[in-house]
Amino acid sequence: MEDEKRLALSLAAGLTAEGFAVDVVHDGAEGMHRAAEGVYDLVVLDIMLPGMNGYRVCAALRAAGHDVPILMLTAKDGEYDEAEGLDTGADDYLTKPFSYVVLLARVRALLRRRARPGASPVLAVGDLRVDTAARRVHCGETEAALTAKEFAVLEQLARRAGEVVGKPEILEHVWDFAYEGDPNIVEVYVSALRRKLGARRIQTVRGAGYRLVAAP
Repeated sequence: MEDEKRLALSLAAGLTAEGFAVDVVHDGAEGMHRAAEGVYDLVVLDIMLPGMNGYRVCAALRAAGHDVPILMLTAKDGEYDEAEGLDTGADDYLTKPFSYVVLLARVRALLRRRARPGASPVLAVGDLRVDTAARRVHCGETEAALTAKEFAVLEQLARRAGEVVGKPEILEHVWDFAYEGDPNIVEVYVSALRRKLGARRIQTVRGAGYRLVAAP
């Protein structure tokens, strides 16, 4: 069980470094409770969980009507196990040991599929293009080099371009539920984005949040 905990923390660290907000739970029942809150874009679910195994967690979420994408992880190997995982409603399946690069590719593929079937992974706001699949940003013909967290903040704004996105929403999607640092960290990343993309692209709506607009 300690090996599973170390693997979970290692995967969380890797995904966080890629700009994802990650919550880790080591118990099946607690995991189901968290996932049922409906605030997640993806669930990476280990079959071997104490209290309630991954099959039961997945089946319970689907029975309750939750359509969040689920990527199953297991140390087992065999067609029956894969079929059982997919039959309970999982969207994809990965057998341990696996390459982190493969897991990351599966995660991104599931997120793209969830965004909108058949939709382009490129978010365009004026001449600003945010490629959520390649994790690249262009201002006109010039590519902007962003850190993983900068990209994640920009993606949240780009997905709701023209709308006001509150600081708590950005914290929830870019950091995680356990973040207890200064919420003004969002301002630091917005300032960095303004330096790299142009100050007029991101407007501050006092007391409400930020709005991404096309550059004048």
